Amino acid sequence: MMKYEGGCHCGKVRFEVEMDLGPVLECNCSHCAKKGFLLAFAPAEAFTQTSGGPGDTREYLFNTHKIHHQFCTTCGTEPFSRGEAPNGVKMAAINVRCIDGVDLDALKRQPYNGAGA
Repeated sequence: MMKYEGGCHCGKVRFEVEMDLGPVLECNCSHCAKKGFLLAFAPAEAFTQTSGGPGDTREYLFNTHKIHHQFCTTCGTEPFSRGEAPNGVKMAAINVRCIDGVDLDALKRQPYNGAGA
């Protein structure tokens, strides 16, 4: 497990997360594909939003309304979302593109057919 820091484009919303950055999920659903997300998941207790108060993020829900997408109200970047794994465990979905200093080319990508799910 490693500790990572990251945040939105303007820096108002920041986070820390402790997780293994193994294969990242590359989903083809309408939301992820349009935004180019690469996702990694961590238990909710391993995730901390370190800056950006309630007025600095807005929530976006779509489809089944199970994933609570959080985006910065200033720059519009979605650095993370919150939800539950299929087994009911509360999770944070991290937009790996928002983690500081990550070499995206070095990451193994795991395709996920969210468009067909």
